[in-house]
Amino acid sequence: MTNTSAEVSKLINQIKLLSPSASSLLEVTSREDHDLDEVVSIIKNDANLTAKVLKIVNSAAYGLRSEITAIDRAVGFTGETSLISIAMNEAAGMLYQKELTGYEGQKGDLWAHNLLTALAAKKIVPHAIKPVNGDVAFTCGLLHDIGKSILSDFLENTSAKVIQALDEKKVTSYENAESTILGIDHCETGFKLAEHWNLPEPIPSAIRYHHNPSAAPKEHRGLVYAVHLGDMLSMLAGSGTGADTLRYQLDPNYTDYIDLSEDDLAIIMVVIGDEFTKMQESMQDDQ
Repeated sequence: MTNTSAEVSKLINQIKLLSPSASSLLEVTSREDHDLDEVVSIIKNDANLTAKVLKIVNSAAYGLRSEITAIDRAVGFTGETSLISIAMNEAAGMLYQKELTGYEGQKGDLWAHNLLTALAAKKIVPHAIKPVNGDVAFTCGLLHDIGKSILSDFLENTSAKVIQALDEKKVTSYENAESTILGIDHCETGFKLAEHWNLPEPIPSAIRYHHNPSAAPKEHRGLVYAVHLGDMLSMLAGSGTGADTLRYQLDPNYTDYIDLSEDDLAIIMVVIGDEFTKMQESMQDDQ
């Protein structure tokens, strides 16, 4: 086994910090008691982000009859989740859009998978047995797999061996194989990046434990299970990150935290598909 944890940490430390606006947005939206006015205030104080939001809300995907020129009105059409998506894609686009060669993933796969996971996690939250904030779940879902962008470079030419090991039951899931090969998996890598970016809880915990939610801090466990299930639904909906798609274990204890029927799942799949298409189209119109 080659332990590349130190090399991964070194690479993470070379990644630029998030913009003040993106950092503020993540800090505000990680608090369960935040309100939309706080989010709008952050957008207003960033001219580039304001222009980006206005351009997207006036794109063909929204189909508005008249042009929106005020950010307050724009937020009414986009909603908080779209604002977070726009800000994170702007701040960390190089990571999200990177080709995941180590996973045999294409450019844009990571962004698409994380976005669909975020949408699914938010829709799962109303089925949580104990209250979980949907906007916080969305933010965590949007960042849950960010570690793959960094770990991918260390995994080149390994996917065939990993899949064979999984088929032969030598390892139980893809992240276990990552740890076997490198001494670190994408969850821990993402957690280290979250620390580098000084992201507030529960974001680091959601990233670190999204494949092992039962090990998450008790106060965040319901949230992490929502992200865990959202990740699975995203892959089931056809949005993965390459060779590792559907090569992870579903934690059977999710029923202690989330009450979902088959009908609920079917409805969520349809709704997130529609929302995902609209968000993708609006952001592509802005390119």
